[in-house]
Amino acid sequence: MQDLFSGQDLALSPLADRMRPRTLDEFIGQQHIVGPGRLLRRAIEADRMTSSIFYGPPGCGKTTLASIIAGTTHAAFVQLNAVTSGVADVRKVIKEAQDRRALYGQTTYLLLDECHRWSKAQSDSILPAIERGVVRFIGSTTENPLVAMTPAIVSRCRIFQFEPLSEEDVLLAMSRALSDRERGFGGKNVALDADAARHIARIANGDVRSALGALELAVLTTPPGEDGAIHVTLPVAEESIQKPVIRCDESLYYDMLSAFCKSLRGSDADAALAWFARLLYAGVDPRLIARRIIAHASEDVGLSNPLAMLQAVAASQALEAVGLPEARLSLAQAIIAVCESPKSNAVVMALDQAVADAQQGGFGPVPVHLRDTHYAGHERVGSGAQYKYPHDYPGHWVQQEYMPPEVRGRRYYVPSDQGQEAKLRERRKARGIVDP
Repeated sequence: MQDLFSGQDLALSPLADRMRPRTLDEFIGQQHIVGPGRLLRRAIEADRMTSSIFYGPPGCGKTTLASIIAGTTHAAFVQLNAVTSGVADVRKVIKEAQDRRALYGQTTYLLLDECHRWSKAQSDSILPAIERGVVRFIGSTTENPLVAMTPAIVSRCRIFQFEPLSEEDVLLAMSRALSDRERGFGGKNVALDADAARHIARIANGDVRSALGALELAVLTTPPGEDGAIHVTLPVAEESIQKPVIRCDESLYYDMLSAFCKSLRGSDADAALAWFARLLYAGVDPRLIARRIIAHASEDVGLSNPLAMLQAVAASQALEAVGLPEARLSLAQAIIAVCESPKSNAVVMALDQAVADAQQGGFGPVPVHLRDTHYAGHERVGSGAQYKYPHDYPGHWVQQEYMPPEVRGRRYYVPSDQGQEAKLRERRKARGIVDP
């Protein structure tokens, strides 16, 4: 309901808020979920929305779509923010929803912004109402709900994943803002250069809110020229929008780190460097990256190129010694070394199988010839008897059983045919070990 001050509030609102789409036809992007004939669009148009979670980056339309639902549905619509609302607020919403349902047969939608911030107690307080259909829950979050939210809520909702908007989508939003006389700058004589518009759209990185904020700042701070037009040029656009920011929440951090690690394993130095640069740009502690490089030097390279481990450890030590930004070169060198090395997972496979056998238990005594002999009188208990000292034999090796009796004959380490491990296979073959 509008009042005396509604028009004034609208005029004072930021451009991004004023230009928020009001119908599905005005909605920009996300055609994979709200395009013609898609499930979510059909559910909205038929007023048959079930409890849902909208998951995606900022400025891609999650809250806007919820507002469109509020404007098109015949149900009541209540909005809360998980940061400021508590269990008491939820109980009040549920009580009012129950009254509407009993008195008028009206359904209530509850939009919860930042829903990943809800505690378990807050989530549990609304579960019965969701199950009985007293409220239709719509959660909005920038973090992966499967990771950041309680499983009880997630299991009762359908997840719709929103994608970042394309540059063309952002350009369309800016074009509408410039031409809309009621809510945008259609009443002003604004000339936005094509390269300036492209720059804003690119730097906004799919965030319409950021793009419209930059456009509004550019228009309101640029004086009209002699022709009376507000001319937004590329230099003005560059000043109006800050450099792109990677919002590295927990979910995105793990996704980018996963992409970095898989690039190391996949021998793609260019991709590994790209993810490394983005992780640094997002403010990730470089020591975490250094630890992953060291881990992959063993896990994915191992003895196929032992120098990769030396490169990784040296880069970590360089990071501690000189810090950033100089140590970026050392880390990059280690990344390239790991990527370009021949690959082998023989070390990690060997360790995993040995650990699995150890966890099964059933340990017997250490064989007599392998027992400790550092103390005087060990001969009296037989320790070390019949032990063969390898350096007393040709090639400093002698056939001798070293395995615990419980796993005798088990093969853990099987060298690959890559790099230095190919030479190891030949060396083992000369000792009578035939690797598969």
